[in-house]
Amino acid sequence: MSMQNAGPSPSWCTGADRLAAAWQDFLLLAGRVLIGWIFISSGFRKLMDIRAFVETMPRRDLPELLGYVAPFVEFFGGIALVAGLATRYAALLMLLFMLIATFSSHRYWAYPEAQQANQNSHFWKNISMMGGILTLFVAGAGRYALDAMLGRRRS
Repeated sequence: MSMQNAGPSPSWCTGADRLAAAWQDFLLLAGRVLIGWIFISSGFRKLMDIRAFVETMPRRDLPELLGYVAPFVEFFGGIALVAGLATRYAALLMLLFMLIATFSSHRYWAYPEAQQANQNSHFWKNISMMGGILTLFVAGAGRYALDAMLGRRRS
C-alpha cells in the first residue's frame, strides 16, 4: 500500500512532508553532490596512478582490464551524478560499479580476523551507498541538474 493511499498523516509528519516538498530539488542536488563526490575523489586518485591500481586487480580476483576501466567509470560517473547528467543511467552504472567494488574489495569474510571488522564496516558502508544511488535512480536529478536544463524528464 503506498503512502499516498494510507490516509492522512499524523500532524507531526505533515511538517516534514512540507519541508521535503519545498526543498526537494535542493536536497536532491545536495544528495547528488554528497554521493558523487566520493566517486570523483577516489576515481581521480586512481586515474593519477592507473598502473598501480591495475596491479591490484589480481588480488581482487578481477581481470586487469577492469583496472583500466573502473577509474574512468568511477570518476566520470561521479561527475555525472553531481552534475545531474543522465542521472538515472549514471546511477545504474554506479550501482554496478559499487556491486563489483564491494564484493571484490570488501569481502570481510575472506580477510584475516584482525581485518574483518574494518572490512565489514567498508562492506556495509558500500551497501548503504547503493541505497543512496538507488534513491537517485528512482527520484531523478531534480530541477537543479543538467538533465532538467536539457529538458529530460525530472521524475
